[in-house]
Parts: sequence; C-alpha cells; structure tokens
Amino acid sequence: MRPAGRALRLTVFLGESDRWQHRPLSTEIVHRAHAAGLAGATVFRGVEGYGASSVVHTARLLSLSEDLPVTVVIVDAEERVRAFLPVLGEVTGERLVTLEPVEIPRLGQPESATPEDSA
Repeated sequence: MRPAGRALRLTVFLGESDRWQHRPLSTEIVHRAHAAGLAGATVFRGVEGYGASSVVHTARLLSLSEDLPVTVVIVDAEERVRAFLPVLGEVTGERLVTLEPVEIPRLGQPESATPEDSA
C-alpha cells in the first residue's frame, strides 16, 4: 500500500561491485526491504561518481568502470523505515546511509468522487 502524507526517504549509497554473500548488495537490500513489508525500494545505477575513496567511477566509453555508483531508495512511514535500520545495518556496515523527511501528496480525484463532482 502506498503511504500518503509525511514519510521518510532512506537512501543507501553503494558501488556496483559491493556484494553480500556473492550477490549484489543492492539486491540483498531490496529483498530485505520487501521481506520487512516496506512500501517499495528502487535501485538507481549512476553514470559517474566518487565516494570516500575519491576515485571517480564513470560509464564513459573511454574509461569504463566496473564499479559504478548505485543507490537504493526506500520511502515509507517514518516508524517503518526506522524499524528497518537494524536489518539494513547487518549488511551495509560503514556505507553511507541518509534519511530525509518527504511528503507524499495525493494526486488525482479522491476515491469517493464521481464524474459529476468534477463538472
């Protein structure tokens, strides 16, 4: 179910080569979020970036990287996201994780509206 109103966005910053027990760490996080019943998780693959190592990773053809930046973004009610943090901590270690408050607007017609209401 999609939350509405105030929520919390959890972002995990990874590299494409980060693994958890021989599988991509981003995949492990998504599966754990799903098992925890969170509203949704999305993995974004970056085209260029750098982190704590200060090494720039890029997808440009002349300098192909095998470790492009990856982020996992999860949005749900604050209490559900905060309850997931210990589970996330089991696999992320010292990687960068951020929390930001977000607002999820209700768009479109209310469910109880009829076509005559908009006339």
